[in-house]
Amino acid sequence: MAKQEAHPQKQKRILILCVDRDGDLETKAAIKTPLLGRTDNLNGAVTLALKDPEEPDANAMFEAVRLYDQLQGMKTPNEVFEVATVSGTDLGSVSADRKLTAELSSLEATFGATEVILVSDGYSDEAILPLVQSRIAVTSVRRIVIKHSESIEETAAVFTKYLRLLVDNPRYARIALGLPGLLMVVFGLLWGISFFVPGAIDWYGIAIIIIIGGYLLFKGFGVDRTTKNFYKWAKEYDPPALPIQISNYTIIAGILCIAVSAYLGGANVYRNVAFTPDASMWLGLVPRIVNYFIKGIMDLLVVGMCIVLLGRSVRLYIERDSRLLRNVALIVTVAWSRWILESTANFIYNIWDSAYQGAVVGLANPFFERFIATIVTGILIGIASILIIHIINRSSRDFFKNTKENKPEEVEQPTPLHSDVPQETSCKKADG
Repeated sequence: MAKQEAHPQKQKRILILCVDRDGDLETKAAIKTPLLGRTDNLNGAVTLALKDPEEPDANAMFEAVRLYDQLQGMKTPNEVFEVATVSGTDLGSVSADRKLTAELSSLEATFGATEVILVSDGYSDEAILPLVQSRIAVTSVRRIVIKHSESIEETAAVFTKYLRLLVDNPRYARIALGLPGLLMVVFGLLWGISFFVPGAIDWYGIAIIIIIGGYLLFKGFGVDRTTKNFYKWAKEYDPPALPIQISNYTIIAGILCIAVSAYLGGANVYRNVAFTPDASMWLGLVPRIVNYFIKGIMDLLVVGMCIVLLGRSVRLYIERDSRLLRNVALIVTVAWSRWILESTANFIYNIWDSAYQGAVVGLANPFFERFIATIVTGILIGIASILIIHIINRSSRDFFKNTKENKPEEVEQPTPLHSDVPQETSCKKADG
């Protein structure tokens, strides 16, 4: 019976991995990662330590190299050790994790590790471990805790660091330096004014409240962001086409005229109607109020509406739109409505005056006849405008654009089955 050959033990490839999650190697020392091998890692740690002696990632890299040297003297024949360093980005979060994952995949393809000994500075183990364990088994974690000096020196260092942050970072400098500086300038101004105006320094409390309150108001309602966005919009504003600008301008002018006409109507009522505290007399004042309000509003109201329609007509003329004719007819009708409003106001006021004097109000009233005449005239003007539009539209078709240009083209009809033209078929091969 032949001797059974002993199976060789499987080789263990153990990677001592140092992780720089915040990307200090690339941002501070300009070293590209991943680093694989003792020489590259040692040189990278020295370079990073020279750039920033307080950087804990450099100490972690030194510890990874030291641990590699220690395990090299204790290894068994079936063990292979290697040291490597991977880094994330200074953006942190998802970007750093994605870069770490890509570099871990690169090391896995290059070295083919079966186990990992993780070396970390102790602050990011919870975020790093799942990323490594999802690819390679982690058999040990070595945490590096940097020994600091006395607590007073540590507090002073931390305080200096954050003080430098408040000074150098514009985001925090506006609050930490800008606002107190403004308050000090106001205090100095008031102090100087107090030499000429006694008691001016007492205004400082009011100034503090106004400045701090205004700052909180601006930040709370986002006035600063709105102002910045408005400036950006005004800087990058691209004006529309000339017809649209004319139409928008006339719309604004027309709306302003209509608003002013409403004010004039109210002012006309206030000037000509004597209001009384007796509530029983208010019902009798309604016809007078309506009369004077209509007469005060009618002129500028009609002008405002005509301005809006005129601007639209100019736009339609430039665009050669056939709706121009209907718009012109509407301008004529709106212009005639001024006399309709005037006759309506006179008719309402005359009815009230006749009833107040005890006279009988009938259809023979001249104001009623004038009211009916203006309405009939308006109807005739509308009918005449429609006829004129129809005639002009038929005689000027070449001027206006064809409104059917954007319609989809008609699909060509298929060739009839019973056509006089002989059709070739694909069955000619069968004749052979």
